[in-house]
Amino acid sequence: MANIKSAKKRILVINTRTERNKAIRSRVKTYVKKVYQCVEAGDKDAAAEALREATGELNKACSKGIYHKNTVSRKISRLAACVNKMA
Repeated sequence: MANIKSAKKRILVINTRTERNKAIRSRVKTYVKKVYQCVEAGDKDAAAEALREATGELNKACSKGIYHKNTVSRKISRLAACVNKMA
């Protein structure tokens, strides 16, 4: 355990940010999973709507620094390709 006051504060701040990051990552995974479930079910309209929501969540996570922009771009691209293949 840290002895210096600033180091103790950093530990608290890091724990807070870690919890926030976990929550946002979990939320993004849920939205991505919904897209794949709609694709497997064969519901094109629901898949397109789920893709729109997932894209928004991924971009929001990117803007908060949870994911790198290239990672988000890759994930969105793969999701869109999966939905577009349904047509």
